[in-house]
Amino acid sequence: MENHKIELDRLSVIRRLADALDVSIGDLVAEPTLLDWTADSGTRTVPALRSVLMDYRQVSPLLAGASGNGDGEPPSLDDLHRDIGEVFDAYQDSRYGYVTGRAPMVLSDAVRAASAVDHADRGRAQGLLALAYQAAVAVLTKLGETDLAWIASERGLAAAQQADNPVVLGSLFRSVTHALHATGRFQAGVELTAAAAGVLSPHMGSRADDALVSVYGSLFLTGAIAASRAEDRQTTTAFLAEAQDSATRLGRDANAMWTAFGPTNVAIHRMTTAMELGDVQVAVDLGPRVDASGLPVERQVRHAIETARAYTARNRRDDALQALLDAERLAPEQVKHHAISRQLVLSWLRNHRGPRSVPLDQLARRLHLV
Repeated sequence: MENHKIELDRLSVIRRLADALDVSIGDLVAEPTLLDWTADSGTRTVPALRSVLMDYRQVSPLLAGASGNGDGEPPSLDDLHRDIGEVFDAYQDSRYGYVTGRAPMVLSDAVRAASAVDHADRGRAQGLLALAYQAAVAVLTKLGETDLAWIASERGLAAAQQADNPVVLGSLFRSVTHALHATGRFQAGVELTAAAAGVLSPHMGSRADDALVSVYGSLFLTGAIAASRAEDRQTTTAFLAEAQDSATRLGRDANAMWTAFGPTNVAIHRMTTAMELGDVQVAVDLGPRVDASGLPVERQVRHAIETARAYTARNRRDDALQALLDAERLAPEQVKHHAISRQLVLSWLRNHRGPRSVPLDQLARRLHLV
């Protein structure tokens, strides 16, 4: 690895190396990455989110009022619902600075609202609190803040279990699986997917709405990624089949509960799992067939990064670089902070022969890799 003779192009490989070296995956892929201050983010980002997550008053209801009334009145649940939606929308637009800057206040508001509502609104407040934690998990995993992401996912699932809403519960099951991915616990992610599906399946009758179908199908997509990274081909295939069944039932690409779920997202995951299982040519063949232009920006760019990875594995570096540059034009923050895009650029720099590539050098500087 130190002599650059092993390409760290599959997370299953990175996980095995991390286990052998007794380090975390983040240690090998240079995470967490630092977030630049922007007009979107302001100057209070990950540390502010850490402060909210480590607030001692969340440890026990007995401590909730320990600081008195200095935090002011909590927002209404309608206002909180709107604010959470804005954070998720920004995440799907790959505006990580905005999400990281906004999430601490929204999460703090959700905690206060959940502790202040009367009994009649308790379930709704807990559901919103769960979603606020999920939004935090989403951006923290992208930035490589895996320990904070796990704290947020655990608390989010605890809130979801008090919401009495299978849609929210399923959404948080998926969030915990993402947090497990981020720490390299792929087999645990497979087991959680199977267990969560068992919890949700009684609700999946003919009356299940689009949101529940989307959350249920997305859970299997997340599980399929975990299974492929655990090098479990049989379970990967089974989970993709379950997701395809849900996509067929839904009948279109949708975005219920910010899942971007539908046939196209299933196709994206087929390509990703093929790469994780080492089926490079399958991934190369699938990539150009997927038209992700109708999905949120985050999904479009994630597919482009995967396409660049597949092209790189087939020594089509110019095509890979172009795919990543196109993705960067759509979502510079996502490309900058994604572990795969950073590893690709590093590998291209190490293995480059011949005249310097100005576009590659410029990209590496924008990603703060040189």
